[in-house]
Amino acid sequence: MYLCNTKNPLDCIMNYSFSVRMNGVPKSFIREILKVASDPSFISFAGGLPNKDLFPVEGLRKATEKVFKTDGKNILQYSTTEGYKPLREFIANRYKTHKGIEVNPDNILITTGSQQGLDLLGKIFINEGDNVLIEEPAYLGAIQALSVYKPVFTAIPLNHEGMDVQILKKALFSSRFKLFYAVPNFQNPSGITYTSENRKEVAGLIEKAGIVMVEDDPYGELRFLGEQEASFKTLIPDNVMMLGSFSKIVAPSFRLGWVVAPDEVYEKLVVAKQATDLHTSYIAQRIVYQFLIDDDLDKHIQNIRDAYGKQREAMVDAIKKLMPKEVKFTLPEGGMFLWLTLPNHLSSMTLFNKCIERKVAFVPGNPFYVNKNDVSTMRLNFSCSNADEIYEGIGRMAEALKEMM
Repeated sequence: MYLCNTKNPLDCIMNYSFSVRMNGVPKSFIREILKVASDPSFISFAGGLPNKDLFPVEGLRKATEKVFKTDGKNILQYSTTEGYKPLREFIANRYKTHKGIEVNPDNILITTGSQQGLDLLGKIFINEGDNVLIEEPAYLGAIQALSVYKPVFTAIPLNHEGMDVQILKKALFSSRFKLFYAVPNFQNPSGITYTSENRKEVAGLIEKAGIVMVEDDPYGELRFLGEQEASFKTLIPDNVMMLGSFSKIVAPSFRLGWVVAPDEVYEKLVVAKQATDLHTSYIAQRIVYQFLIDDDLDKHIQNIRDAYGKQREAMVDAIKKLMPKEVKFTLPEGGMFLWLTLPNHLSSMTLFNKCIERKVAFVPGNPFYVNKNDVSTMRLNFSCSNADEIYEGIGRMAEALKEMM
């Protein structure tokens, strides 16, 4: 509504009337932290960023030159909503060879990052007031994306084995749920991986309740310890929609992800995407596909695993040596994060403020919960810091924590 009570238009103001759906949608806490931590004197464990030193710059440069040289006119044109077919075939083949999952390329939708896939699934499944299951703590990007559709979240706590099955049973007994979102491999933010037994128990409950499960797996290929666990898709194939991404194994700036869904769901997703952006960047799809077929992706991923494994080891060692012994932490077997719990219910937000003064950043636990504030937990990213930075940063955090204690 335009309000103007004077004859001088310069004195008039615009009063915007926003949609109700945006009420209560949280800001990305991490994006706000990154603004602060962009100061080069900061040591930041806050971002969910892959290590830029491991990006395959030369391979991507060659791929870019090649697709421009061989098909320059076509790669600049509009394309199909579903995505570049050879790229979808590559993804399907990788599911088969690396995870033992049979996927039809025609059931793969290329999205603008897996975050868009999550948004599209929320768009086609969630009505205002629908009950949605998430993990506790949960990926804050999922909380933000799904909050737009005004669901009622029920958070099920995680433990060292995965999801708390007893609390899940109680929740399923008390309410009917539309959707269940989970990151079962090297979960963001906790770093936890569901065990084989836990997956079977959770899968059985989800199947019996008839719930759609969204299995998000952006970190699954970044395992540097232990053995690969089976996808929920192999346990309850009719219930599971899979999300994947090239952001952590190639580069995030291309914003290339995908959704795997059965025919009936896929048709709705395509319509929703057409209404959103017509199609994901075609030139990005062509460049990444060229890189994938010309280079050794497995070798590249192994380099990432080796580096992240050493960085994780450095962070765990630093915490053991420098932090008070009362501090608890997870021991991820892959991915990019570990999860700290402070003693005596000390506030991680208070610690965050003290650490910012010491020019070290992390993410306090608050934004990873839907119904808790001022928690004693926090997320640390180890993939973007070398060993010296990790020891220095953990040392600064330990000083601040000892001051609090």
